[in-house]
Amino acid sequence: MKVFVLGATGGTGRLIVRDAVVKGHSVVALVRSMARADLPGAVLIEGDACNENILGRSLDGCDAVVSALGTGIGFREVNLLTEATRALVAEMTRGGVRRLVCISALGVGDSRGHGGFVFDRLFQPLLLGPAYKDKNRQEAAIRATSLDWVVVRPAMLTDGPSRGSVRAVTDLAGVNGGKIARADVARFVVDQLTADTWLRRTPVILW
Repeated sequence: MKVFVLGATGGTGRLIVRDAVVKGHSVVALVRSMARADLPGAVLIEGDACNENILGRSLDGCDAVVSALGTGIGFREVNLLTEATRALVAEMTRGGVRRLVCISALGVGDSRGHGGFVFDRLFQPLLLGPAYKDKNRQEAAIRATSLDWVVVRPAMLTDGPSRGSVRAVTDLAGVNGGKIARADVARFVVDQLTADTWLRRTPVILW
């Protein structure tokens, strides 16, 4: 399978590229700067994730897309995820690319209020408000499409070692925060390229 990856130079994106290459997929990665990209096995394209011309060129011949785009902590309004996703789904629809796997986060959409007391009452509203609004708009843009999408909502990310398995749920009863290694997120995301278990659903993944 030929896979286009956005956000490929981020902490999770790099692991997604690595896992996809190991599993035999052909990977095209969009990067901001060739000079700072180190993604063995991937074909690199330099450009802006919101540029429809760049996205269209990157999608040529692809079978699926992974979006690992993210925004940092801050107080200013952000629209990167919204704008990039709208441009992406337009180009995917135009080019006939059906499968989209997108990384969102626990706390977005109907998972709000399941991040644990400190996260829900302090961290998210005080430090991540603009970023989570952007993620909510991103998810809405994906839901509005007829694409074969999976939106993955990881719990708090760690850089620790993989446990080799994850708990994936849409019934959030009893879920109040949690953690998961980026390596396990990457593996789960790559698996969704060829599996229909979570098609058009928004699983929360955690240990």
